[in-house]
Amino acid sequence: MCTRPLKYKHTQNGTLIKWVMGLTIALCLFISGSNGWVSPVSYSLYGVVLVMVILLWLFGSLTVEVTDDELMHWFGPKFWKKSYLLHDIESVEMVKNSWIYGWGIRLTPYGWLYNVSGFDAVQIQLRSGRKFRIGTDDTKGLASALQIPSC
Repeated sequence: MCTRPLKYKHTQNGTLIKWVMGLTIALCLFISGSNGWVSPVSYSLYGVVLVMVILLWLFGSLTVEVTDDELMHWFGPKFWKKSYLLHDIESVEMVKNSWIYGWGIRLTPYGWLYNVSGFDAVQIQLRSGRKFRIGTDDTKGLASALQIPSC
């Protein structure tokens, strides 16, 4: 039986997501201050800020790891962690997502997409026929780590 000699671990930061959420948080805090820090509007905005901070913490990055026998990926602090056995992978292809698919966790015509930034991804097809895409700014590295060895 052949083994994959390459181990892989890469974390992609959602830079644009962090900037947009950071600016939204700053705007909410600015509006809260201009309405009086203890007004009903301010309390509502504090709720928005809290939700934004939690989402930023959970979805601010995407980590992909390939070990000797497993592919794993997760958002932020190991949130929404998924894992697949490498021997269940039938094919791997570098792809470019349409802007319509967006970022986060999305169901697309090509299966589930897990993405925090950009449009590049690696499409993985399992032996069961199921497909999914993992967004990454290192498509070559991830695809290479997942290539099925020819022995």
